[in-house]
Amino acid sequence: MEHNKDRLSINVAKLYYKSDYSQQQIADKLNLSRPTVSRLLQYAKDKGFVQINIADPVENNISLEADLMKKYGLDAVQIAYAPLNTTEEIKKSIGIKAADYLYDTIKDGDIIGVSWGTTLYAVALNLKHKALKGVQIVQLKGGITHSTNNTYAYEVVELFSEAFSTVGRYLPLPVMFDTVEIKNLIEQDTHIKKILDLGRQANVAVFTVGTVKDDALLFRLGYIAPKDKQILQQKAVGDICSRFIDVRGNICNEDLDKRTVGINLAELKQKEKRILVAGSQRKIAAIKATLAGKIANILVTDQYTAQELLK
Repeated sequence: MEHNKDRLSINVAKLYYKSDYSQQQIADKLNLSRPTVSRLLQYAKDKGFVQINIADPVENNISLEADLMKKYGLDAVQIAYAPLNTTEEIKKSIGIKAADYLYDTIKDGDIIGVSWGTTLYAVALNLKHKALKGVQIVQLKGGITHSTNNTYAYEVVELFSEAFSTVGRYLPLPVMFDTVEIKNLIEQDTHIKKILDLGRQANVAVFTVGTVKDDALLFRLGYIAPKDKQILQQKAVGDICSRFIDVRGNICNEDLDKRTVGINLAELKQKEKRILVAGSQRKIAAIKATLAGKIANILVTDQYTAQELLK
């Protein structure tokens, strides 16, 4: 008798959960009363024949955030839910998540240093206006280029400034000079020196990482000679504020680093909030290196990237 009830309850459960029959339809089909169908469904759950799992991306992401904080010693992790594991969808999702995080955490008097690129532009596009006093926005690295590839350097500062009702400070220089001597000379200009100093004073830095793949934006801008590119692709895993790093998060080409304009990694590490906004399979190695080097203490990423970082 018990076996017959088990079999009947399983049949009812399959019709209800797998075939999408209503309880009344099941009752009619099996010549049962609707209350009997209801009791059989409950019986199937009680006996463990039916196990209901709910895939809640929010709940799962909270667990991933805690695991990432523990593994990499981070102060905070924000994981966006990306509907597809593609670079563009991930960029959109983490842009929204980072913008929301900034809205919640930026306070009166903060000095926010920003880098540039398509990821930072995605953040900037999603910023909501927040009425604060004394907030300053400053560019952390040079953004002028003669390339047709858009760095979004101007747009990022402009949109951040609008969101926090302030006037942004732009660094009107290329990100890299041909020689160290020219770079050092330009940095002595009073106006340039003030902007660079403000970048060093910033207590919040919002940045991403680049790759060393052939299509990396920094390579497409034309600053780096082919021979230097080949060397970088052998030693580096990515760049932070246009400074190339190895797997441990250390500078891997001192010559290029000395020619680079803007905040250096030692200065970046001193920030109160060092917010890395990055995701996608192509950036995994660069993100890992940044976290290994303790260059970021806050990470905004997506669930796919988070899972890869925990492997």
